[in-house]
Amino acid sequence: MIKLSAIQLNSKADVKHNLQVIEQKLVKLTSQNTLATYEQHIVVLPECCLFFGARDNAQLSLAKESSANNDLQVALGALAKKYKVTLIAGSIPLLTAEGNKFTNSSCAFNSNGTLIGRYDKIHLFDVSVADSEKTYCESRFTHAGSTPYIVKTPTVNIGLTICFDLRFPMLFQRLTAMGADIITVPSAFTRVTGKAHWQTLLQARAIENQVYIIAAGQEGVHENGRETWGHSMIISPWGEILASIEEGEGIISSDFLPQEIKRIRASMPLMHTAKT
Repeated sequence: MIKLSAIQLNSKADVKHNLQVIEQKLVKLTSQNTLATYEQHIVVLPECCLFFGARDNAQLSLAKESSANNDLQVALGALAKKYKVTLIAGSIPLLTAEGNKFTNSSCAFNSNGTLIGRYDKIHLFDVSVADSEKTYCESRFTHAGSTPYIVKTPTVNIGLTICFDLRFPMLFQRLTAMGADIITVPSAFTRVTGKAHWQTLLQARAIENQVYIIAAGQEGVHENGRETWGHSMIISPWGEILASIEEGEGIISSDFLPQEIKRIRASMPLMHTAKT
């Protein structure tokens, strides 16, 4: 059996602090005796899990500082290995080859701490929102990715997305056609857009693709005044909310049941015969 978990955070503009908080949550998660019965434990962190609440140019500075030794990836891989989890590490800034921008990248580590996949956010958040920020322009310092990506583990295939990608159903359909059983959605949804659309979009992506969705969010008011929605949740391929947390930092978990995917897809065939 496979255990699914999401960690909701209120990340700071302080990598060391955020790593400590993530480790505290992993200690709590993996100290449960019931985990011995699970073949694999998949844990998803939010978007910008190691650094959030500062201006985007600070993310670029962090990408430059950490690029030489892959510091951010090394630290996250060490946590995956220490706590024996498959860690979908939300997203971190990784410097582009040109050195003038970073990719907003979701990195996946197996329980040995090995990097087994990386997805660069395709759809960048360049929008106007009726909140304190008014205008967001992620592309100013972020280089958009171009390739959908699934992580193939011995037991399950995991499709990777990030936040604003949620509004683009074709990406989720592509990941499902590639074989995804689970799609992860690490996010930092704004409070305004989250209240309006977050749950609706998550359930729609689960239902139309007949996959499990694990959505881990940033939550609360951050150091730069930005407000994020939280409301992390795990959703079944039938669209049921299996676990959720609205506010505050915390953990949610549920079981992955492969027979449920098979049953739902067999009873209501949709797009799963499409060629990859």
